[in-house]
Amino acid sequence: MSSDLPVPVVVVSGTPGECGAGYGAAAADRIGANLAVYRRRFADQAGLDEAAVRRAGAAFRAVTAQVHPRIAAMLDGVAEGAGVPVEEVYALNARTELLYDASAQRARLASPQARPASPDATDGACTAVGVLGAHTANGHLLLGQNWDWHPDQRDAMVLLATRDERGFSVLTLAEAGMLAKAGLNSAGLGVCVNMLGCDRDGLDPAAPGVPYHVLLRAVLEADSLSWAIRTACRTPRNASINLLVGAAGRSTAEGELIDLEVVPGDVGWLNPVDGVLTHANHLETGLAVRDTIKDSGGSSPFRSARARRLLAESAAARKVTESDLAEVFRDHASFPSAICRHVDERDALLERSETVYSIMIDLNERTLGLAAGPPCEHDYTWLSLNELTAG
Repeated sequence: MSSDLPVPVVVVSGTPGECGAGYGAAAADRIGANLAVYRRRFADQAGLDEAAVRRAGAAFRAVTAQVHPRIAAMLDGVAEGAGVPVEEVYALNARTELLYDASAQRARLASPQARPASPDATDGACTAVGVLGAHTANGHLLLGQNWDWHPDQRDAMVLLATRDERGFSVLTLAEAGMLAKAGLNSAGLGVCVNMLGCDRDGLDPAAPGVPYHVLLRAVLEADSLSWAIRTACRTPRNASINLLVGAAGRSTAEGELIDLEVVPGDVGWLNPVDGVLTHANHLETGLAVRDTIKDSGGSSPFRSARARRLLAESAAARKVTESDLAEVFRDHASFPSAICRHVDERDALLERSETVYSIMIDLNERTLGLAAGPPCEHDYTWLSLNELTAG
């Protein structure tokens, strides 16, 4: 592996529990530091003390074990390997629910007219792109995204490569202690992710859903596009999430893309247009919910369309390259709140965001390219899933 990588790589194998324990032990320092960061954020943003966080974590652990037991075994192993409370590991993986759903509920209780902050204002401004192989120069299905979040998160990340007892492998960027962000698997399936927000989001103490990042890992564990869609649709949840999912086929013609807007109780989908599929942090499928991006605005309403437009000429000529994707991810229209996002000093400290990492994925080659963010300042370094998990 290259010394140019901006994050450490953790490679583990075995049963889900063994993979989790190995990951926890290898990344114990980063996991501990990440938990400390989120304890402060839970208290400052959502008003949750340590006891409340652990109670919520226990509830999320129970529902995860019921719906996705293999992922629960892995998370239990992470806690064991890192020597940290298991409830806090589950709370970490439910940070979206705890930070935004809980704070939104508190606001609604204080004032029925109060509306939660939009994801563009609070969870960065991720932009995701997929291009079918029939429209790329090398015939490979390409995915990628800018992952935007608080700049303090940069030093609490890992690249996690797992190979389970069945020989099924996953490579993903992850916040230390979590199991997934954007990534790919050995079946040629890849996922990019954007946070969404709607008026159905909110924790239900009587029926907590599966945490946002557990659902993301569950989709990455799917061995086909249809199973990824089944997983996304059937998993109970309390928070909205967007999943841009691609699957490489045995030939260029068999590769496919779909975008899933998953909200509590409903799912909408988008298909590629002229070989390209893009998404930002607002709803595009017409689901019967209120999109909370409307309450604060931001850059999301133009980023997805701009990304499509920037790729249109190359896609029409069927010659999109990784360099074309990199140019999209480095775009500065409406700087600093652009596709390539930079910190805006006018934002409140806890709401500051920038492109922390930029990811590109070649699903046919089973490779992932990673650049520290903002990507206008850094090159991409590539890793092979097959080489990392061989043997």
